[in-house]
Amino acid sequence: MGQIRMTGEIRTDYDCETSGLPAERWAEAVFKIGDEEIVLEVSVEKDIIIGIMAGEDTSWRGTLRGLKKTLKGEIEVK
Repeated sequence: MGQIRMTGEIRTDYDCETSGLPAERWAEAVFKIGDEEIVLEVSVEKDIIIGIMAGEDTSWRGTLRGLKKTLKGEIEVK
């Protein structure tokens, strides 16, 4: 096992919680709702890279800085 560079945590409204999930380079959380799947992926290899996928053909990928700017409306998503 390599160096732990990030940890993950997931909580639900059923008072279920898991925390301290170790990761060296990447981690992803997958949520399934019926036939739909939503995935959040985080990579910490060089820059912090975030990937958000909603289904097979809808996704966004970029840096953490870019995601913050997008959420603030400073970058227009095409």
